[in-house]
Amino acid sequence: MRAKSGARTFIENARRAQILDCAIETIAELGYARASFAQIAKRAGLSSTGLISYHFAGKDELIRQIVIEIHQTMGDFMHRRVSAEQSAAGMLRAYLAGSVEFIGAHRSRMKALLEIFLNFRPETGGGSYDGNTERNVLSSLEQILHAGQQSAEFREFDLRVMATTIQRSIDGLPFALDADPDLDLKRYADELVTIFDLATRRSP
Repeated sequence: MRAKSGARTFIENARRAQILDCAIETIAELGYARASFAQIAKRAGLSSTGLISYHFAGKDELIRQIVIEIHQTMGDFMHRRVSAEQSAAGMLRAYLAGSVEFIGAHRSRMKALLEIFLNFRPETGGGSYDGNTERNVLSSLEQILHAGQQSAEFREFDLRVMATTIQRSIDGLPFALDADPDLDLKRYADELVTIFDLATRRSP
């Protein structure tokens, strides 16, 4: 059965949100390969996997909606943190510290997202993380870095190389937390801020 089209009721939206949350927790706990509709339905307390199929037209749609939901949640959080700053240096610090804070507070979501990026192969081909996704992820960072160069806060450097290096340092945090759940996140964030403050700073 395909997901119902048209406007959804409050109850339908609530059920979709519940299924998404349970799917995220299931993927984070069991891994992508073992996160079947049966496991998700069990966690959600659903009597049948058909109730998942009613809301989502197959696993591909469910996984895509998980990715969209996590990206939107993180994007809204980061926008509030970064937009509160006036300088490019302040925005970069907020981006780094905010990313660490979000990942630390949403460990299941980030672990599930990592599982999806590594393992999801939709029926239409490709993956959940491609060149367009990478460019979108890096674009906001490149804008901050470019603004810092324009205002003479930052030295001259290759925007793509610097943005990629910064983003990969953040992307590695879920792996670090998986290996060490008690990792000191404040210290981690402080070190990232110091590293990239030194890397971008214009010499006197």
